[in-house]
Amino acid sequence: MSADEQAIEKEIQAKGKTAPRLTPEYIDAQIEREEYHVFDEVMTVCVLTLKNGYKVTGESACASPENFDQEIGRKISRGNARNKIWALEGYVLRSALAAKGDVPAALPEEPYSDGPAEPVAEQPASAPEPISWKDAIS
Repeated sequence: MSADEQAIEKEIQAKGKTAPRLTPEYIDAQIEREEYHVFDEVMTVCVLTLKNGYKVTGESACASPENFDQEIGRKISRGNARNKIWALEGYVLRSALAAKGDVPAALPEEPYSDGPAEPVAEQPASAPEPISWKDAIS
């Protein structure tokens, strides 16, 4: 668990938030195995296999091989893969709560808002021509 996660956990507990939720410990407990693959000494891919056999991936890449560092690539790619587990497990928890009737299965017509909605700008009839990355940096 990262220092940020520890701070958030302390805040959640201090505020007495007791409804069903995911915790960093629960997320970590879902990981059965981790594998790393390096491509061309610029990209690291982490594959986390979860207890149910599902695999999530995270990536880390550098533009220049001179900046490649295996340890840093592993940390970043694992963190990116682990972050995906939160969304997946959040969906599972919400589905279970909805099935039990603890939360509505669908959101109300009007979502919560802390102010008036901003009007959506009109979209052009056709999308602009794409530019190449070379044009974007020159």
